[in-house]
Amino acid sequence: MKVAVIDLGTNTFHLLIARVDRDSHEMLHRERKAVKIGEKGINKGEITKEAWGRALKALHEFKEMIDANDIDQVFATATSAIRNANNGQALVDEIKSQTGIEIEVISGMREAELIHHGASKALDFGEEKNLIMDIGGGSIEFIIADNQKAHWMQSFEVGGQRLVEMFHKTDPISTDEIEKLNAFFDKELQPLVEACKEFRPTTLIGCSGTFDTLSDIYCEENDIERQSDATEYPFGKNVFKKIYEDLITKNREQRLAIPGMIEMRVDMIVVACVLIDHIVEKIALTNIRISAYALKEGILYNVLDQLQEGNSSH
Repeated sequence: MKVAVIDLGTNTFHLLIARVDRDSHEMLHRERKAVKIGEKGINKGEITKEAWGRALKALHEFKEMIDANDIDQVFATATSAIRNANNGQALVDEIKSQTGIEIEVISGMREAELIHHGASKALDFGEEKNLIMDIGGGSIEFIIADNQKAHWMQSFEVGGQRLVEMFHKTDPISTDEIEKLNAFFDKELQPLVEACKEFRPTTLIGCSGTFDTLSDIYCEENDIERQSDATEYPFGKNVFKKIYEDLITKNREQRLAIPGMIEMRVDMIVVACVLIDHIVEKIALTNIRISAYALKEGILYNVLDQLQEGNSSH
């Protein structure tokens, strides 16, 4: 059967179309739209009129693609910006009435579970503990896992769009703003630091937008051909340090000129990199890997798992 997975993120809406049966699957179509649903409203707990309009437009376009592909089942989830907005449910209701697409608003914990599921299908975690990190626009999920299981997970409502609006006021970002961000992370991410003391992860595994773009920048700079079906993207800790040191000296226009940069990431990438650097240093991580799979693939593999369970129960 053919399924569509829609991920309504705070910055980006994703559509994934795949053919799935009991023992295999094939990705047929992927697209993303920079809806920026959290813009200007995320720290006030509302979706602005402009963001609302962009969200509806994106869903209508996704609906056309779904109809053109004879999809059997649609799985749509919404995360932080919609979860926390006082008018989030009203938007979900309007999307349902206009497009027929039913959206499940998921908790941060469920988001973390799905991200773990997706990343675990992309990479072999090995026996060492890894810290999986997904930087969204509204929330950030952290999972400590090895190839046996997830040992700890938590979602923090300190995503990139929130951070940009709270801290990134000058461009290029100032030393003072970086210090304020680090102080904020020290305060907000205390439970993560405690968990890392207990489980001692050694490698950071990054998922989603910021990490995808960081790998794109690295590949462009070094003429690395990235396979379209790769589940792990080329990267490393030293690579990150080099890109980070460069990014914090540039203004928006200069960042946009970096080969591999895309406009939908150019605003959030600086605060996201300050966060990555903070985590790598604070927890003394020795390596950074990038998973091509995250939440939407986690949802897709859940569907596959259910099909296989259904098959084995007959």
